[in-house]
Amino acid sequence: MGNPFGPLPAPGTRPFIVEVRRGSQVESRHPVIAAVVDADGKTVAAWGDVAQAIFPRSSNKALQALPLVETGAADAFSLSQAELAMACASHGGEIRHTETVAAWLARIGRQPDDLECGAHWPYHEETSRQLARDRLSPTSLHNNCSGKHAGMVSVATHLGEDIRGYVSPDHPVQRRVTAAIEDVCAVKLAPGMVATDGCSMPTIALPLHALAHGFARFVTGHGLAPERARAARRIAAAVAAEPFFVAGTGRFCTAVMLAGQGRFIAKTGAEGVYTAASAEAGFGIALKVLDGTARAAQTALGGLLEHLGWLDEAGREAIRPLVEQPLNNWRGISVGSIGLAAPGF
Repeated sequence: MGNPFGPLPAPGTRPFIVEVRRGSQVESRHPVIAAVVDADGKTVAAWGDVAQAIFPRSSNKALQALPLVETGAADAFSLSQAELAMACASHGGEIRHTETVAAWLARIGRQPDDLECGAHWPYHEETSRQLARDRLSPTSLHNNCSGKHAGMVSVATHLGEDIRGYVSPDHPVQRRVTAAIEDVCAVKLAPGMVATDGCSMPTIALPLHALAHGFARFVTGHGLAPERARAARRIAAAVAAEPFFVAGTGRFCTAVMLAGQGRFIAKTGAEGVYTAASAEAGFGIALKVLDGTARAAQTALGGLLEHLGWLDEAGREAIRPLVEQPLNNWRGISVGSIGLAAPGF
């Protein structure tokens, strides 16, 4: 049986595998491509075709937040570290999340209806149940991307731009975001690779290697203009300091950053994407579960963090339930688990 924390197979042209086991048998296998890249763009380790273009989805929200700081909007509206972390979040819609975004919008003279992300039920199960018990419907504040959207609205408001249609690729807000991602990831984003994310904002496919390189540059500032490097450090510091606001109770992004005690940042994206980066190590990580399975992405990141030595024993034990993810049936009986496949697979 596999170990949820590794060892990983030797880097190479094949993906590594996350297994779902029922009893003693392997029931499912999820292939993972991953890149570990330093700030110079050198590949430290890679599994599979890391030149493959993937949609980063929400995994690059910290990069999307750069104009919020660079334009002066964050200072003009006195954004706290929690609010900066919310700009990078895929939050669970808990009360602390929604109240933070609501207060932020009120402070800049905007309201929840100005957010163009749409509404969905909170990811946090108890919060969703409480809304239902209260016979209330979710609002845009409950959308996991509401903090990112508040950041975009803040930029447009600060610069005196029309906030309507700020999610359009041609809006000045999105043009700044695209330029920032191109610069930090040292890649030219192809117009034909633009698609629409779940929150209506553009998502642009880029090589997995470039995404990892971008996060190495983001946390180290290496190769970035001084103003951009300062903005990146400020955002990374906020994410590390306020992990609850990046995700929330029981969520892996929050748990893994707490386990890392501020030594690295980590962020999920839909369809099995994860990014992480450490200024201390000077590396960025990007991974993609090829079949898009989110549960496999957590296990994959846990294995990579172990492989790189970014977690101590206490940290590994703290996140083990979210990496190994025991499978229980409806009676609460353990029937299987998730883990990395043996290196020889």
